[in-house]
Amino acid sequence: MKTLIEKNKAFIRKVFDGQADRHGFVCQPSQIPLYERGDYTLSDRPVKEWVPFVAENFRRKAEMLETLQDDSVPVASLMTGTHLFAQAFGCEVHTYKDSNACALPLVNNAGEADKLELPDLWKIECLQRVFELAELVLKELGPETALSPCDLQSGFDTASLIWNKEDLLCAMALEPEAVKRLSWKCAQLLKTFLIEFRKEFPTLSPCHCPGCWTPPELGPWLSNDECGTMSSEMFEEFCLPELIELSETFGGLGMHCCADAEHQFPNFKKIPNFYGFNRCQAKRGYMPLLEHFAGQVSPVHVLAWIQDDVIEQLMRNAPQGTRFIFNLSGADPETGARWLDKMRAI
Repeated sequence: MKTLIEKNKAFIRKVFDGQADRHGFVCQPSQIPLYERGDYTLSDRPVKEWVPFVAENFRRKAEMLETLQDDSVPVASLMTGTHLFAQAFGCEVHTYKDSNACALPLVNNAGEADKLELPDLWKIECLQRVFELAELVLKELGPETALSPCDLQSGFDTASLIWNKEDLLCAMALEPEAVKRLSWKCAQLLKTFLIEFRKEFPTLSPCHCPGCWTPPELGPWLSNDECGTMSSEMFEEFCLPELIELSETFGGLGMHCCADAEHQFPNFKKIPNFYGFNRCQAKRGYMPLLEHFAGQVSPVHVLAWIQDDVIEQLMRNAPQGTRFIFNLSGADPETGARWLDKMRAI
């Protein structure tokens, strides 16, 4: 198993380096959902109670790899809900029986937003529990085990959870500096967390969505979902500076985006070393990716939840040098084997 994992790591590195001679195909088994166990950042129970949950999901991935011999690298996921960094600023969190938790707005106007102070990373219990779980998981599974991170929202996206969104959108026009100040605080907390967490856990795979191992030496990978709500000019003013700073700090940036945000693609190109991109299907589907991000200089497209005929269409129409890692999520071994045979034949 160790030899196979190292072989797959070498291949995935070649994909990101632009040296691979084919695309990547990753099969992910069904996972125990976080809401079924409860989010460990919201509980007052000992963090060690979540280690068997993380270990079981990791075991399923390792067994799938051993069975199918796909391009995956098993990772132990520290996933949380999207609430995490908003919670760190003091937001209450609503929980559901059949879905992940979400943050409730904390402020409703610029004055309230300006009163929020930048938290001290080492005094925030919910973030410290992420550090604790990572340490316990590595003790259980071994220090060489690849980790994948908690949910990582951009600073602006976290600000959009903290500040009642209806008022925030108005404030972007009427009190823009207040929005920028809150977004900056959120971005600084994220950056501080990433610096310390990556230093503490060097086996951390940056990609948090979708489930695909990414070389730890690459930059962080975050969700940028609010970009669909605004014009390209507003994105350039309110969001792009943060993303550029993150990329310059870490030497690159990967991104998940589930917004209808094709109008922002030209702005995404302004991010230095934008190396990896997961976008979900929007109104025009997936093909617009090839209008903006194609060829050797484009980010690697790490795509999941995508139909087989669309995968084939992308592969057949992508200009030379375009790189994909396709992810089949929630597969059983039989389904995964059929999918791999089909993809490899294409």
